[in-house]
Amino acid sequence: MVDHIRMAVAGVGNNVSALLQGIEYYRHKMGDPSLVGVPHPRLNGFGVEEIRCVAAFDVDPAKIGHPLTEAIHGSTNNFPHIVDAISESVTVEDGIRGDAMHPSHVEQVVRRLHDTAAEVLLLSLPTSRPTAALAYAEAALSAGVAVVNCSADSVARDPGLLRRFTSASLPLLGDDLASQFGSSLIHRALLDLLSRRGLHIDGTYQVNLGGNEDFRNLRDSGAPKLTSKLNVLSTVPGIASLSVIPSGGHVPFLMDRKVAHISIEGRGWAGARVAVEVRLEVQDSSNAAGVIIDLVRIAAEGRRRAVGGFLGEAAALLKSPPLDGNGSGR
Repeated sequence: MVDHIRMAVAGVGNNVSALLQGIEYYRHKMGDPSLVGVPHPRLNGFGVEEIRCVAAFDVDPAKIGHPLTEAIHGSTNNFPHIVDAISESVTVEDGIRGDAMHPSHVEQVVRRLHDTAAEVLLLSLPTSRPTAALAYAEAALSAGVAVVNCSADSVARDPGLLRRFTSASLPLLGDDLASQFGSSLIHRALLDLLSRRGLHIDGTYQVNLGGNEDFRNLRDSGAPKLTSKLNVLSTVPGIASLSVIPSGGHVPFLMDRKVAHISIEGRGWAGARVAVEVRLEVQDSSNAAGVIIDLVRIAAEGRRRAVGGFLGEAAALLKSPPLDGNGSGR
C-alpha cells in the first residue's frame, strides 16, 4: 500500500476546488474500472484518491481562518458543488502577499510545510503574481518540498531556481497547464493537420471568454498567459498571421465555464480557400484538475526518488515547460 501523497496548496481558487472535490468524488468511485474523466487511474504507483491536502494558504480575508471544505466555495469561487464536503480537516492560513511581502510570511509557510510533512506544494495563484509565486517556491525549497506551478508566471523556467531545485533533488514542475482538453490543444492540432496536408495558413486567431476570476484577472494581466499560448502555437511553420486573446472578456453569466472561438483561414490546391471555425465550451477548472492530478503524482514520485529539477514526463502536461531539466529556461 503506497502512502498517501501529502499536498499543500497556495491559492484556494476554482482550480483547487475542482481538484479537491474531484478527488473526493473519485474516492467513492474506486472499484469502478471506467473512472470517467481520469487520464491515468494509477500513475507512478499512486491512485487518484491517494492525495491528501495537509495545508492551504490564501490572502483573501473571506477564506483565511475558514475550513478548507467551506473556503473552496467562498468569495469569488464559482466552480459547481459536485460533492457535499471534502474529507480534509484543514484550515486556510494567511499566505504570501507579493505586493507587501514580509520575511515572516515566508518563514510561516516554511514552518507549516515542515510541520505537516508536505511533499508537494501546488501553486495555484492568479497569473501575474510572479513575486508571490517565486517566494512560495523559495519556501518550498527551504522546507524540502517539490513544487508544481499552474500559473503562466516564470517559476520552473527561472534558470537559477531550477538549478537549485535540481541540486536539492526536488522536482520543480511548470509553467502553465496544458488543459486536459483546451483551446490551445485543439488549435495546435488543427494547425498541424492543415500544415501536414500541404495547405498554406493565411491567418488564424483564438478568442477566449469565461466567467470565473481567472478570466477577470487575465483581462487586465494577460501578458504571461499570451506568451504561454503563443509558445504552443507559433512553432507550426508557415503561419502568416497569428492572434490570440487569452481573455476576450469576463462574462459572469458563464460562471466557471470557458468558451473559446478558433478560426483558421488558408489555401489549398490552386489557391482554393479553406476556412475552419470551432467553438469549444468546457468547465474551465475541471479542465485544469484533470492535468494537475497527474502533475502532483509525478512530483511526489520524483521527490521520493530524490530526482530533482524538471521531470520530462511532465512536459506534455504544460504549455511552457523549461527546455531541459538543467536550468535552461524557455
